[in-house]
Amino acid sequence: MAPSILLEQPAHDSISNPPATKANGTELLANETLHGPLPNPSLQTTADHQLKQVDAPVYAPKRGEVLLHIKATGVCGSDIHFWKTGRIGSLVVEGDCILGHEAAGIVLRCGEGVLNIKPGDRVAVEPGVPCGNCFLCMEGRYNLCEDVKFAGVYPYRGTLQRYKVHPAKWLHKIPDNVSFAEGALLEPLSVVMHGINSSRLGLGRAALICGAGPIGLIALAAARASGAHPLVITDLEPRRLAFAKEFVPSCTTYQVDRSLDAEGNARAIRKLFGQDECSAPQTVLECTGVESSICTAAFTVRRGGTVMVIGVGRSVMNNLPFMHMSLAEIDLKFINRYRDTWPAGIACLSGGVLDLKKLVSHVFPLENALDALQLCSDLSKGSIKVQIVDDVDAGF
Repeated sequence: MAPSILLEQPAHDSISNPPATKANGTELLANETLHGPLPNPSLQTTADHQLKQVDAPVYAPKRGEVLLHIKATGVCGSDIHFWKTGRIGSLVVEGDCILGHEAAGIVLRCGEGVLNIKPGDRVAVEPGVPCGNCFLCMEGRYNLCEDVKFAGVYPYRGTLQRYKVHPAKWLHKIPDNVSFAEGALLEPLSVVMHGINSSRLGLGRAALICGAGPIGLIALAAARASGAHPLVITDLEPRRLAFAKEFVPSCTTYQVDRSLDAEGNARAIRKLFGQDECSAPQTVLECTGVESSICTAAFTVRRGGTVMVIGVGRSVMNNLPFMHMSLAEIDLKFINRYRDTWPAGIACLSGGVLDLKKLVSHVFPLENALDALQLCSDLSKGSIKVQIVDDVDAGF
């Protein structure tokens, strides 16, 4: 039978995977439902690297929370990693977990004390919910909170479901001229914005973007909008580079040569900017997390420049050119997700500063979410950004 609205929530958090039963074994079903039982299709990964499409429980919002109808969710590389490998660094899938964190939707119901949004509002989901009490949260660096509850990271329920409860504080209203698809792109845009804000990218400064995946392409567009010039983007895949050139025509593309080492590729990339040290890029936005690409970035960047690693890589890397970076005073910097980026991201999209709609190459209905992840996991299929949408009328 389809699940009903649950009026009780787990004590520890609203976005976690709650226990399905009380101590006596009875399901926590409400005495009343809204328009009867509510089917809530979801896509979950398991501890043994399987995907399953099942109906998930629907929960009533507690104080400070809202119940959302998720209208669009983008598939992220981290979703594929959690499915295929069961972990990213210290984040380990230990049980069933609903995937997804790049999302936008409609507010259906508000819990007590919610004043900033109301039913019917269109919102983008900021998926990380920090503790709010640690020194990092108090300093405003909430993205570094060690007790963050992040949607789609075990044991916290993600957005690949029809209905999701989320704290109202971490929802951002989107205007009518921003679609749900664009609202779902605010999460990867936020990653890029945090990287750019933390780097030395600026007007008229040469920049290199490593990787023409979704993050790299957003970084390319954002760098262009920030006034960086000239711009070069690299990748192994010629089709992605062709898309990058179409997406930002003023950029120059470079296909990484597998027969060359990091220094060899760096020399070739540098020639695209000019012949002397001053012409080399002052900023590199490294969007792959691949060790060889980070090494190439280090050899390419100008002396005194910045390599900003945005991509997620292996837990340990052993071959970075330490002395080259040391003698050239190269800043090797990293980011962890984002903070305070959603309002600016919404302004960029609604004001036409950035147009990211072309990035969505494939769209699947929620019922076919499993097919979406399988497509996204196969690089030979040529997808850029895959989104999963739910067009059913789920209003109460």
